Amino acid sequence: MTSPARPLPVTARRAAAGAIRVMIVDDSLTVRTIFKRMVESDPTLVVAGTASSAERGIAQLATEPADVVLLDLEMPGMGGLDALPAILATPARPKVLVVSSLTVDGAEHSLAALQMGAADTLLKPRPGGFTEDYRAQLLGKIRALGTPATDVASEAPEAARRSFARPDATGLPPRRPEVVAIGASTGGIHALGLLLGALGPRCELPLLITQHLPPSFVPVFARQVENACGRPADIAAEGTEVRPGRILIAPGHSHMLVRRSGDRLTARLSTEPVPSGCLPSVDPMLASLAQACDGRALGVILSGMGRDGVLGAQELVNSGGTVYVQDADSSAVWGMPGAIAKAGLASLIASPGKIGETIMARLAAPLARQS
Repeated sequence: MTSPARPLPVTARRAAAGAIRVMIVDDSLTVRTIFKRMVESDPTLVVAGTASSAERGIAQLATEPADVVLLDLEMPGMGGLDALPAILATPARPKVLVVSSLTVDGAEHSLAALQMGAADTLLKPRPGGFTEDYRAQLLGKIRALGTPATDVASEAPEAARRSFARPDATGLPPRRPEVVAIGASTGGIHALGLLLGALGPRCELPLLITQHLPPSFVPVFARQVENACGRPADIAAEGTEVRPGRILIAPGHSHMLVRRSGDRLTARLSTEPVPSGCLPSVDPMLASLAQACDGRALGVILSGMGRDGVLGAQELVNSGGTVYVQDADSSAVWGMPGAIAKAGLASLIASPGKIGETIMARLAAPLARQS
């Protein structure tokens, strides 16, 4: 007589049920313990392992795959930033959430991690700061990152799961844009780097960028963008002129809008609440371009959580403008681009590199319609 099979451990049962696997890499035993308890409080998550150093984390990930890695940047030895490429290359290709005290004091380190491929950042609080609100924020980010974007994409209509061209009643190509406006959030900084690289120096159109970031991060972000693409990047202020060959970035404390004065386009700042709750928000930027440019504007929405950008994209498309969005396969989170795709507002759904190539091809095409 065979003995009955022993029940699986709790972690194994959760993993078998398709739970999101989380690896915690931090040199502090206290922090590892707190994060482990927080993760295990959610039945949809499972702790795949913990490591006290980047080297140990990489070794464990080779045999214990994870969907999301919580990574400290400031650790003895290799350090989180140096370890990031190796972590991203482990078999499960995990999403990395940088959880470090450096996310405020060392914005350069955090933004460097995002540029290298980390999906998001979260401040590690001081002692006593691990509150219920913090737990909810942490778990929300883990769930968003751990849910495959392709699973979200499968909920969209077939037309929204592939690249497609919106019907044009005139049968003519869309008008040449005066401006390219880019919106992004979680995972968007890495995608933005790929897009800017594909655009290259021959793209002389002004570029507007609204990236969800804390205000303290924006000056560092602007310098990184400038260095990455070799063109001047400014943080928008009230009345800043939108000029060819330059990049204008929304400050972290205000929405960036555009208004027309004769032949000139200038920036306007606003803190008015918007339906998405984001500040800065992509919606006001796109909606203002719908009015200021009369359809001669191109919106690009990259990886990000939520639905910011849908309302502005609708106004831009209604005015005759065009919207491209990042595809699910290349997105860290297919929230913002997916919402626009599902609404049938995207003329192209593709990788950041392909979007950049398409923009360049469009600018090189004959100007078939200017009125």
